[in-house]
Amino acid sequence: MRTAEELADLADLDDLDALLADRHSCRAFAPEGVPEPVLRAVLATAQRTASWCNTQPWQVHVVSGAARDRLSRALRERVPAGPPAPDLDVPPGYTGVHDERRRESGLALYASLGIERGDRAARDEQALRNFDFFGAPHALVVTTDRSQGTYGAVDCGGYVATLLLAARAAGLATCAQAAVAMYSDVVRTQLGLAEGRAVVCAVALGRADPTHPVNAFRTSRADVDDVATFVR
Repeated sequence: MRTAEELADLADLDDLDALLADRHSCRAFAPEGVPEPVLRAVLATAQRTASWCNTQPWQVHVVSGAARDRLSRALRERVPAGPPAPDLDVPPGYTGVHDERRRESGLALYASLGIERGDRAARDEQALRNFDFFGAPHALVVTTDRSQGTYGAVDCGGYVATLLLAARAAGLATCAQAAVAMYSDVVRTQLGLAEGRAVVCAVALGRADPTHPVNAFRTSRADVDDVATFVR
């Protein structure tokens, strides 16, 4: 039988679980911007993220208004111009259960949009929506210090996860976007990034368009027993 303290701890865990369940990758945003004080409050909360030796290797460019539009145009022009040029190594491919999960997610996304499996043109156009930030008024570009290597990128991943939850707690919607980091050369030029910074991802941020069918789409999660091994 659980003690009163254990029940209280689980209640706190339930609150976090509810927030995690409520958060999703938004792919259709309302155009209205978020007031800067709200953005700053979300970023202040995200600063609580743990990092290796407290190095806090992340830097964030909050890109809005005309700067957001310029970045979007430059990315769209870059995509057909040549192969991607990411700062960080990307997976050479997906195998086994990882490929199964990727395919399941992709097929469910296209189904929510009414895109047939064989409609390559529609799928390509939807992919390009990444570079419009799905209509979000703000694009948050997250970079790491190259000298921090893999652990710097790992720390930035933790930062992004905290940022997504902080935004949701503030009533905002987000979508973490690795696609933007595939063209880090454009991002570097547009934002004037130093060579010592490596682009990790972008985060589209704003308020969700509740009428768009894509925002009803949700991904699945593996069971605890599929990912955890208890060693006693």
